Amino acid sequence: MSVLMADVERGREAVAREDWAGAYALLHEADRHPTTALRAADLDALADAAWWSGRVDESVAARLRAHAAYVAEGDRRGAGRTAWWLGFEYRRLGRPAAAAGWTHRARHHLEGRPDCPEQCLLALTDVAEAEQHHSSAAALAAARRMTRLAVRSGSPDLIALGRQAESAVLIARGRRREGLALLDEAMRAVTAGELSALFTGHLYCLALDRALSTGDLARAVRWADAAMAWCTAPARPHHPFRALCRIRHVEVLDLLGAWERAEEEARLVPHEVPADSPGTAAAAAYALGEIQRRQGRPAEAARSYAHAHELGRIPQPGLALLRLAQGRADAALAGLRLALDCQSDPLHDLYGRARLLAALTEAALAAGETGVAAGAVRDLEALARPGSPEETAVPLLAALAAGARGALALARAEPAGTPLGQALALWRELRVPYEAARVRLLLARAAEATGDPDAARRERSAARAAFARLGALPGP
Repeated sequence: MSVLMADVERGREAVAREDWAGAYALLHEADRHPTTALRAADLDALADAAWWSGRVDESVAARLRAHAAYVAEGDRRGAGRTAWWLGFEYRRLGRPAAAAGWTHRARHHLEGRPDCPEQCLLALTDVAEAEQHHSSAAALAAARRMTRLAVRSGSPDLIALGRQAESAVLIARGRRREGLALLDEAMRAVTAGELSALFTGHLYCLALDRALSTGDLARAVRWADAAMAWCTAPARPHHPFRALCRIRHVEVLDLLGAWERAEEEARLVPHEVPADSPGTAAAAAYALGEIQRRQGRPAEAARSYAHAHELGRIPQPGLALLRLAQGRADAALAGLRLALDCQSDPLHDLYGRARLLAALTEAALAAGETGVAAGAVRDLEALARPGSPEETAVPLLAALAAGARGALALARAEPAGTPLGQALALWRELRVPYEAARVRLLLARAAEATGDPDAARRERSAARAAFARLGALPGP
């Protein structure tokens, strides 16, 4: 065996043990030599190794060559699989026309092979396309077809991916309990280390996004901790999933009041973010702005929000709450209305919409527009309400709704103790200290309105102690 072929063989062994840095070095060096012609599978492996090493452009170039080599070898499954991944990557790179072309080519290669495992990937595309056309029935049918194909293939990776796809469709249809049961099943395989690195990282990102967008803080905390332990393991010193998981971890830490650690981690994200995930850097800038705003660092917060906007994220509701703290209620209202109007799919991010509605309530009350506030509260309560009698309320959404209802009642000089007490109990159960402290201030006002100054003093004292521990200002 020649030295170069020995390098290729060692590169294959490195891929098998997911030593991506080693695999890239060996396969890249072999590929550079004019006498070496890497086979399709080796070019595919080189593409994977380049991607894991943060070389997205090299990864795409190698995948293109792998596709051509699979076609030349007459391997239609390999060509179809590679074409699908090219479509996936081009979509992440913001090139939808190229993505659609490669997905079409994948379908062509796999035509006449209805039961091959690669059909799972096409079914996943069918799920996404059905969701774009707001056809939940078609999306659910495609997701279930994917799960059946995956189970038949026996691939743990595809089975877990299929279950998470089906869970996403069920959750979007309001069948949260069923959807979360499937997601939990998929994530058990992830956390048990049963999947390949690619699918492990991908599913961690998907699950964290799903947990946070639906307001499921308990699952978000559990999976964020597990994801960061996996991402930062010595065997994986640098890889694209690290930034994607870290920003979700930052958002969880922020809610739990671990602001110093959250800020430290948010500042790491821009140095880790892959080229095909620009939104991650924007999310990190926004997260920094949120911490800075609540700690009374308005100039820094404004710069962070501006940077998030430059990177493509609407910096709301944080920027509106900053304007509200500056006495600019009208600017706050305008920004929040625009952000709500810009949500292309409000049900995709329930927690994000709930935060916008809660902030709109606050800004409207500050501007004296109780009618606007009442409408926001109704929308927020509808969002927090269980989708069916079998479902239970999501505590994070219910806490926001109860707090907004209590604030509106105070503004109307109506009894507010019950909804505010519910909000405080939920925030304390969730261990979200900043929001709990802010509700305590409203409870102090409610106690004063009912002639109970001692209760008002207790609530204000508890709130001040919580703000001091966080290094925070009372609000907004």
